[in-house]
Amino acid sequence: MSPLPLAPLLAPLLVLAVGNPSRGDDALGPALRDALLAAGADARGDVELLTDFQWQVEHALDLLGRRAVLFVDAARPAAVDAAGGVGLCPLEPATTLPALSHALSPSGVLHVARTLGAPPPPAWQLAIEGEAFGLGEPISAAAQARLAPALALVQAWIAAQRAPAGPAPTRTHDTPALADRL
Repeated sequence: MSPLPLAPLLAPLLVLAVGNPSRGDDALGPALRDALLAAGADARGDVELLTDFQWQVEHALDLLGRRAVLFVDAARPAAVDAAGGVGLCPLEPATTLPALSHALSPSGVLHVARTLGAPPPPAWQLAIEGEAFGLGEPISAAAQARLAPALALVQAWIAAQRAPAGPAPTRTHDTPALADRL
């Protein structure tokens, strides 16, 4: 008897944006995700766009089965080492297990994914410089102006990560999911 096919695997590319829409420029991650949705970045089905308030240990499960992941967040001034206040850099997993609180760094999420028994996908972080993070404030004009170059940078990252189109792999009934081993 042959195994029954299950739902297709997740989209191979993941953009995971974090931020609080109620805290001024901290909303840059979700705003960029919204711009990517409006631009149809996920229309081909090979990109998944997720947003949350912060990176958490559970996001390690979102990385499983991905070809690549991009973490997106707002950054304080001087934390972005790039012209124009938008920086993209590759990431490596943290070398030690971070304290498992409800908030992690992207490198911490990668480390947790590795401890689950599967190598994490290649990862990058996009930082968008913000200036005003007060509760109830809108995104500042300066931060809003950084969204267009950030969008272009993410679209170029997606284009570079896309592989030639082919049939989506499927997981079969007899292939245990890594999450089932937890």
